[in-house]
Amino acid sequence: MSADPHAEHQALAERYARRAGLEDRYSFLQPDVWQTVQERQRALIHLLRRHARRPLAELRVAEVGCGAGGNLLELIQLGFESAHLQGLELLPERLARARERLPAAVALHGGDATVAPIEAASQDLVLAATVFSSILDDGLQSRLAASMWSWLRPGGAVLWYDFTVNNPRNPDVSGVPLSRVRALFPGATIDARRVTLAPPLARPLCRLHPLLYPVVNAVPLLRTHRLAMLIKDSDRASP
Repeated sequence: MSADPHAEHQALAERYARRAGLEDRYSFLQPDVWQTVQERQRALIHLLRRHARRPLAELRVAEVGCGAGGNLLELIQLGFESAHLQGLELLPERLARARERLPAAVALHGGDATVAPIEAASQDLVLAATVFSSILDDGLQSRLAASMWSWLRPGGAVLWYDFTVNNPRNPDVSGVPLSRVRALFPGATIDARRVTLAPPLARPLCRLHPLLYPVVNAVPLLRTHRLAMLIKDSDRASP
């Protein structure tokens, strides 16, 4: 565990810098990518239908680690209102790209998310997609989770998407098992499901034929990510 939060932020920036040049791997033109995205979107829609208490356009959402804005664009396409969305991003170059891509009504904040200018109990959803697996410091994980939880109204939820197992070929990330999610958000009621065929398996399969993705993905043990709603019940609001 790092005693200096600034050191972990710098290390996090360096980890993302080492991923530069991999954009083609995550392009929607790759058949495994669009299969993964469509699967995740279907699962997300299912969770929203189960748990959204008001129309999507009325919900206020903040995304931690919004990157270049892709997830926020997806939410707008699903019916969320631009003026009710906020994005937080540590890396200035990613934040600048998000500003270019997103409507001006979307509020964007740079720097450390744990001190972001978001009022307590002001958000209906807080999104974190493949964020915690890149934070290797337990203390920073805990501080970020506490901040995210404080932003939620009672009845709101953290919308979580991240992988659950370690990648032995990538020391810059660490899988986040469900036990760790529960430890980070002990006050949450969790509705979770495994999604996303293991990418090292999905890539070669989809090169053979994209329809192999849903066939092999029917085996739950081959899914490496978890999509979850971590709900802040009004009678269990404290972490």
